[in-house]
Amino acid sequence: MTLRDMTEADLDAVVAIEREVHPHPWTRGNFSDALASGYQCKIAGSAQGMPGYAVMMLGPDEAELLDIAIAAAYQRQGWGRKLLGEMLVLARRHEMRRVVLEVRVSNTAAIGLYRQLGFADIGLRRDYYAAGDGREDAMLMGCLL
Repeated sequence: MTLRDMTEADLDAVVAIEREVHPHPWTRGNFSDALASGYQCKIAGSAQGMPGYAVMMLGPDEAELLDIAIAAAYQRQGWGRKLLGEMLVLARRHEMRRVVLEVRVSNTAAIGLYRQLGFADIGLRRDYYAAGDGREDAMLMGCLL
């Protein structure tokens, strides 16, 4: 896997993956804003194409993983683990002490992966995400670096 900076030229492919895998996806404007804000927007690449991407905001000493996605055709092949691992390495390089994220409580596969890579439960954000029939809670997780 290679990791490179996301550019505006990537946004059509990124938005296509986002729509494919997230029930309430970010818009092209959300990704453009992240790029313009200087967030760490990364593309995971392989000889076969673009397996996924991640967006992370760096703070003074803590990073927040805002979005991470692996295209459906690449899921269950270790790409998520590789990409998340690279984002943790990136946070360490920027001398972050912790990475935090929110995840839908129903996303048990992601929660399992996060726990395997050192994330622990911090708290719960009630009614955080839009859901088909109302709202869904978010689990707040953190990983000390």
